[in-house]
Amino acid sequence: MSEQVAEMAAGFPVEHTEPWLVALDIDGTVAHESGRISPDVRDAVRAAVARGHEVMLATGRSWGATHTIMSELGITPKYVVCANGAMIMRHDPSSPEADPQGYVIDHVETFLPDDVLKTIRPHLSDGRYLIEYPGGFRRYTEGMYEWDLNNAEQVEFEELLGTPVIRVVVVSPEHDEAEFSQVVSEMGLHQVAYAIGWTAWMDIAPLGVNKSTALEIVREHLNAPPERILVAGDGRNDVEMFEWAREHGRAVAMGQAPEAVLAAAGEITAGVAEDGLVRVLDTLP
Repeated sequence: MSEQVAEMAAGFPVEHTEPWLVALDIDGTVAHESGRISPDVRDAVRAAVARGHEVMLATGRSWGATHTIMSELGITPKYVVCANGAMIMRHDPSSPEADPQGYVIDHVETFLPDDVLKTIRPHLSDGRYLIEYPGGFRRYTEGMYEWDLNNAEQVEFEELLGTPVIRVVVVSPEHDEAEFSQVVSEMGLHQVAYAIGWTAWMDIAPLGVNKSTALEIVREHLNAPPERILVAGDGRNDVEMFEWAREHGRAVAMGQAPEAVLAAAGEITAGVAEDGLVRVLDTLP
C-alpha cells in the first residue's frame, strides 16, 4: 500500500470534494474463501472512508453474518445491503428499534417460499434447504452444516413452509456446478429471482429483487450521482449490480470470477488471493 494511503488509513484528515458511493461484495471480494480479511484490504477500505467516500457492503449474507465483517473492517456505513438485495439496513442508533449495532431495517422484500420449495424438492433427492426471515432468524434442514447457523434451528422440510421469507438457499451435494445449473434450468422457476453459486448451491430471492435494485434505493436516499458509483464483486449474484453501475460508473470484477461475471463487468482487477480490491480502492480520489 502506498505511503499516502497508509496515512489516510491511520486517520489523517483528508480534503475531498467528490465522494463516491462504493458497494463491495464480501465473499471472494473483501474476504478470502477462508473468511479471512487481509490487513491490506482492511487498510484500503478504511483509507477510502478516510478520504470521504461512502463504503458499504452489498452481499448475499444475512445481516448477522455481515455486521461481523463490518466490525472487522472498522466501518459503519449509513446503509448495508444484505440477502442479495432483499434487505437494506440503515444506521440509526437513536432509533428505539435499533439493534445492538445501531441499525434498523430500512427496506425489506419477502415472498412465500412454498411454491418454489415444492417445485425444487422433487428434482433434488439429496437437497438441503435454508430459509431466512426478515428478523434474521433462519431455519434449515439436515445437512446444511457448512453454513453459518447462528440464530438458526434445524427443522423438517415441511416446517419451512407457510411464512414469508427474504431468502431461500438450496444446496445439492450430489451435483457439480454444471449439473446443478442444468437441473435448475429445467425446473421452471419463474416467480422468483435466483443466482447459482460457484458450487452446487443457489440463492433465491423475491422476483425482481437483487443487489442492484437495493443499491438504487440506497443511491436515491444518499443522492449519489450515478457517475460516482463503484461496485466490486466476483459472483453471479453480482451481475445485475455490475450492469447497473457500469452504465455511468464503475463495475469491477475480481480476477477469479467466472467468465460470465467477468463479461458483465467494466473492469477486472487481480483475484482475491492477490488482494485485488486494494488496487481498485487506491484509485478513488
